[in-house]
Amino acid sequence: MAKLSVQPGAVIDGFTVGERVHSGGMATLWSVTRPDIAAPLLMKIPRVSEGEDPAAIVSFEMEQMILPRLSGPHVPACFATGDFARQAYVVIELIPGKTLYSRLGDLPLAYEEVVVIAGKIAVALSDLHRQNVIHHDIKPSSIMFRPLGEAVLIDFGLSHHNQLPDLLQEEFRLPYGTAPYMSPERLLGVRDDPRSDLFSLGVLLYFFTTGVRPFGESETMRGMRRRLWRDPYPPRKLREDYPPWLQEVVLRCLEIDPAWRHPTASQLAFDLAHPGQVKMTARSERLNRDPMSTVLRRRFNGNLTQPKAKSDLAAQLASGPILAVALDIAEGSDELNEALRVTAVRILATLPSARLACLNVLKLGRVTIDRTLDEQGKNKHVDRLVTLRHWASPLKLDESRLTAHVLEAIDPAAAILEFAEANHVDHIVIGARQNSLVRTLLGSVSAKIAAEAACTVTIVRPPRLASHEQPSANEKPDEVRAG
Repeated sequence: MAKLSVQPGAVIDGFTVGERVHSGGMATLWSVTRPDIAAPLLMKIPRVSEGEDPAAIVSFEMEQMILPRLSGPHVPACFATGDFARQAYVVIELIPGKTLYSRLGDLPLAYEEVVVIAGKIAVALSDLHRQNVIHHDIKPSSIMFRPLGEAVLIDFGLSHHNQLPDLLQEEFRLPYGTAPYMSPERLLGVRDDPRSDLFSLGVLLYFFTTGVRPFGESETMRGMRRRLWRDPYPPRKLREDYPPWLQEVVLRCLEIDPAWRHPTASQLAFDLAHPGQVKMTARSERLNRDPMSTVLRRRFNGNLTQPKAKSDLAAQLASGPILAVALDIAEGSDELNEALRVTAVRILATLPSARLACLNVLKLGRVTIDRTLDEQGKNKHVDRLVTLRHWASPLKLDESRLTAHVLEAIDPAAAILEFAEANHVDHIVIGARQNSLVRTLLGSVSAKIAAEAACTVTIVRPPRLASHEQPSANEKPDEVRAG
């Protein structure tokens, strides 16, 4: 069947074509309208002329399959697709503004600004990964921002969907992507590891804070393969004032082996939102690259330069959730907090990459003047942080997996819910105290959290024991789950 002529004024499946907005190497973008859709729209049409790269067609097929399955604020809404028999296209929401590429002339940006930008991108990646998609082309020109600030990821032609055929993997042997941002494992043909996107975001973080690409501008396969064994110069080598905590995060993103990166995008976003809680290692203080002995060991160690077995995206994300345990450290709460610890141990035992956030709410008075010191002259906030750390010490977690937070608020339930939403917590564990007239009339904190939280909630009660009874070694606290 003859192809339709794409030009201003043409009508394709009810969409009236307007002006050409952009002409890229693999597709062109046109503004379009349709009477029943009020939103501004873009129609993306692949290049299929003689001599065009066949990968452009395959990548467009991937985008056609993936885009209609995505939802949420971090991706453009998809309104329609057309097949290759008549006219291939996808119609998506027009995101106002420019891509992050427009900021390249301003580099390096202020550290604080880059941290905010990267945090928003990490949140968007977390949402995308939960929808079974790995982007595989994270770079400044693939990122936009909505008027309210949410990062929007665009261009899904190189993406991998965990539940769909990977046509790029099946039809081409060479990796496709943007060379400076491509992860080492991508060079080995691995396309099902979401931590590849974290590597690309680490490249962006490095570039936007130093003005230099960590692996240079090399586009040759030989040059790209060096990142399988050669690490970049630490950012502090380029900028003396580079924050150690930020170097820790950036170099963790750029680890050659994905196992050494953050387990999930949510955990990366958490670190970017809580710089004071980032666990410092030798990465944070480094001024030089790895010694040549380490480089040679990597280069000739086949375990690091061979593709890994196929991974399960959903299982990998599930093994690295953010768990928040809300503790009450008021007098008489020891039994309940011990029950919370038992529950936390049981949950963490099955989640080797989980991160634990210990929470306590310092309740503020509605009309009284709140004092920072208690009756013994101790700082309330600091004292509670120490108590939270002490509670968690028997868990024997690596410090990179543990954070403590004292939230100051009038409404404890609202504060915990806000923390969970802002930090993309996957599971809240909270204790339920004994019934009282006040709780009956006003509602308990745990009940409100169970009713309103967007994540899984486990409510823990201590074992019901008579005053003369002792708990047995195998006795478990009572639990109520909501999710």
